[in-house]
Amino acid sequence: MKLWQYNRQFITRKTLSNELLSRFEKILNNYFESDQANNGLPSAQFLSEELNLSSKYMSDCLKQLTGSTTQQLIHEKLIEYAEERLSTTQLSVSEIAYQLGLDYPQSFSKLFKKKTRQTPLEFRAANS
Repeated sequence: MKLWQYNRQFITRKTLSNELLSRFEKILNNYFESDQANNGLPSAQFLSEELNLSSKYMSDCLKQLTGSTTQQLIHEKLIEYAEERLSTTQLSVSEIAYQLGLDYPQSFSKLFKKKTRQTPLEFRAANS
């Protein structure tokens, strides 16, 4: 299959692509709301298996739909859950990091600051 044929399929399958995005988000939500996050962050491989797609095809679809990579989408969802927990609980930053599947709170803080331009504690202070 030529590259233009491969890319065209994403345009002609818009309804299926939107369903893919909905299913992808649902899997991520379930992951972060369950005890699965104790196993670490979800991988692209895990998500593609849950969707019964190849990693490459899933990544290409998501990139076409959102402009973001699978890893960026996982990080965005992680930050969304972190913001919610920072705003509604008194858990420490380390506890939140561990709950969301990160082994190193420093990595969590660094990622949080990169995505929000605030440290987790600055975010909590501004939103409490």
